[in-house]
Amino acid sequence: MKLAEALAERAAAMRQVEQLRARVKGSARYQEGDEPPEDAAALLAETGEVLTRLETLIRRVNLTNATVAVEGVGTLTDALARRDVLRLRHSVLTDAADAAAGRDQHGPRRQLRSELRMLAALPVAGLRAEADAVAKEIRHLDLRIQQANWEADLLD
Repeated sequence: MKLAEALAERAAAMRQVEQLRARVKGSARYQEGDEPPEDAAALLAETGEVLTRLETLIRRVNLTNATVAVEGVGTLTDALARRDVLRLRHSVLTDAADAAAGRDQHGPRRQLRSELRMLAALPVAGLRAEADAVAKEIRHLDLRIQQANWEADLLD
């Protein structure tokens, strides 16, 4: 199985656990004289099986991520950490540019001659250019991560 397939299976298992959780909660109590919508104990047992499968998948994905090399970055784990930090950096830069441009306020702000002017403490154009460069780096790194996901076999 390829790493990408395992990641898709992991996501499906996580969704299944959430669906089972909701069904267990909906069936855990019922009014006397009525029948519960579903057998809560059977649902819990099914949830346990899915969680066991999920744990195995997570362990194998983590092992694979720590082993597979991504050119120019290190391991896949290193690449994922780099991508997370780049996304955070991009968010900070765009938020700073928006705040300096006055976009954090609700709608355009009218200014009378007698009011003090609001000035940008940061270079908006420079921040936007830097954010664009970071976004480009994220896209390129994400492509290398996806390529590694489809090329790497899942380890045991």
